[in-house]
Amino acid sequence: MKSQLLVVGLGGSLSKNSNSLAALKIALEGGAEAGARTELLDLRQLSLPMYDPSNSEPPDSVLKLCDAVHDADGLIWSSPMYHGTISGSFKNALDWLQLLGNRTPPYLTDKVVGLISTAGGVQGLQAVNTMEFAVRALRGWAVPLVMPTAQAWKAFDEEGKPVDSTLTEQLHALGREVARGSCQFALEPPTKADAAKAEAQITSVSDREARSA
Repeated sequence: MKSQLLVVGLGGSLSKNSNSLAALKIALEGGAEAGARTELLDLRQLSLPMYDPSNSEPPDSVLKLCDAVHDADGLIWSSPMYHGTISGSFKNALDWLQLLGNRTPPYLTDKVVGLISTAGGVQGLQAVNTMEFAVRALRGWAVPLVMPTAQAWKAFDEEGKPVDSTLTEQLHALGREVARGSCQFALEPPTKADAAKAEAQITSVSDREARSA
């Protein structure tokens, strides 16, 4: 087991003042409180190109994303909700994780993922649900606690600080849950060889299949 677990936060938006990025940073603080080392992957700074299955030489930004996610013990994802689902930039980042299919273990096997969405309206759960489907498809494990933040435009001030301290406490709790779950998985990964084999037979997608999809 590692001496210190790594929790990687992925998200934000292409906006200069991103509430989803602000929420992600606060959740990572909770992971650090629980003893994890943390790393932030800001989608605006990554500036990923659109996913191209035929690209055999992805740029450094994509390699940085994939290496960080592969090295992580736990992940926190945070996306704004656009028209009832996740943003295009966040979905594009998830599409690039197809490159993790050739890693060992593949994709997000035995990684714990915490989910955050920020919405302009009164609901944010649709984006969380979409992310949970992706976690499952990538063979990860979503923690039960999720953070769909409604009316995010008034939940955070201009500096990205929550107006209500309760929101800070909730985001910290999510970060701690990801760190705690990651620790349990590191002690004994629950995905056994037979289960991994069965899952691969059901859900595997080869590079060739991905390129032709």
